[in-house]
Amino acid sequence: MAFLNKAIFLLVVLSILLVEADSLKQPHIVFIVADDLGWNDVGFRNPSMITPNIDKLAREGVILNQSYVQPVCTPSRSAFMSSVFPFKSGIQHYVLESGQPACSSLNYTFLPQELKKLGYSTHAAGKWHLGFCKWACTPTFRGFDTFFGFYGGGEDHFTHYTGGYLDYRDQFLPATEYKNVFSAMAHTEHAVRAIKNHNQSQPFFLYMPYQVVHAPVQVPKQYEDMYPNVLNEGRRKFCGMVSVLDEGVGNITQALKDAGMYDDTLIIFTADNGGELLGNFANNWPLRAGKHTVYEGGTRGTAFVHGSMLQKTQYTYNGMIHAVDWMPTIISAAGGTPITDRDGMDQWDSLQSGSPSKRSEFVYNLDDFPEPLEGHAAIRMGDMKLIEGYPGRYDGWYLPNNKTKTQKLHMIPYFTGDSPVQLYNVIDDPLEKNEISAQYPEVVAKLQARLAEYRKQMVPADFPPVSPLSNPKYYGDVWSPGFC
Repeated sequence: MAFLNKAIFLLVVLSILLVEADSLKQPHIVFIVADDLGWNDVGFRNPSMITPNIDKLAREGVILNQSYVQPVCTPSRSAFMSSVFPFKSGIQHYVLESGQPACSSLNYTFLPQELKKLGYSTHAAGKWHLGFCKWACTPTFRGFDTFFGFYGGGEDHFTHYTGGYLDYRDQFLPATEYKNVFSAMAHTEHAVRAIKNHNQSQPFFLYMPYQVVHAPVQVPKQYEDMYPNVLNEGRRKFCGMVSVLDEGVGNITQALKDAGMYDDTLIIFTADNGGELLGNFANNWPLRAGKHTVYEGGTRGTAFVHGSMLQKTQYTYNGMIHAVDWMPTIISAAGGTPITDRDGMDQWDSLQSGSPSKRSEFVYNLDDFPEPLEGHAAIRMGDMKLIEGYPGRYDGWYLPNNKTKTQKLHMIPYFTGDSPVQLYNVIDDPLEKNEISAQYPEVVAKLQARLAEYRKQMVPADFPPVSPLSNPKYYGDVWSPGFC
């Protein structure tokens, strides 16, 4: 009997050790960024959108109701990769143009560099948009073992040309054989290949900054035809682009399953900013405005997390998360110790268990550069949000543009200064319909004082003129590093 009890005891201890060992196993991590995707452009919010793969992952995982990003592309991507608020790294003004001799600050290590220290293989496919004026600025020098995609901010989805020249790379070399291959499909193809070729003795990190659904509005016709009830041609094509994105997510998910990696993979999905309404047919209903503004429609991003390592799932998490939080959160999930001298907060425990967010405030943007097209200044503290001065290019609330006539936007002429101020309780009033600064002057003063403290940490925007030395004619008619 004593022998039997001892054997049972050993089996129990072994089971506990196996469970603990499994919980300590480094997960594979897939970080998907959808470009210019609107709040209302996914099926789990808008049943008219055909996104079954995204919807399944979101509903099985945790939908993030207050996941914030920057108003435009480059600043958000810099925040994802560096965990530093863009106004502290000089990348807060608009987006980097292809010929500008600038890039996201080299003073900070990037997320994949930190993951490589933890033994990860690291791969990226899609849109970089963090500068490429010298090789040190490019993905393969900032921590990625492989990169396939383009360095700039936007290009033709089929020809991969922008400004009359090719911007497409496979590692260091121009990728010339992908003409007429739609960008999202080419990016997915690279991702699937990276998964298939992965040495499973290592943990795996995949960064998928898709080009869709960024302008130009283009899509293979069979995807446009999925939306016969959408009468507006631009919106119909845009919806088709969303479904191409969804198909890519589905193909990556299937590749993980085929490789036996899916059950050990943490999937993070986020938009880089609100949906683009200016000629691009995205939709952020019922949120206010969209990309290029510090209103919620421009900064509250569609996001979710999925994975077996999450202890609580199939619900909507209302905790506050910001783009700068993803780097420390991912490092923590990977078993590492997050860097603590940057702006991001490790939200891994909160996301795993559904416990309260570690974050109680953040800065939407701080930009004193002439004509800050994406909003001048805004801060969130607790439930309250303060906007100072120019909020961005346009205003209003817009239903999906499904009718034949294109909607007219309420454009806001640019003006300077910190006034007028706008105050909203974005918990009680997430649609920002009730401006309450006159009722709560003491709250305005408190938030203005806090924003003034942040301003002391602001560095001037690194936004130089386009360099004539960037002309691709000097580099074999390909956009290339070498002009810093």
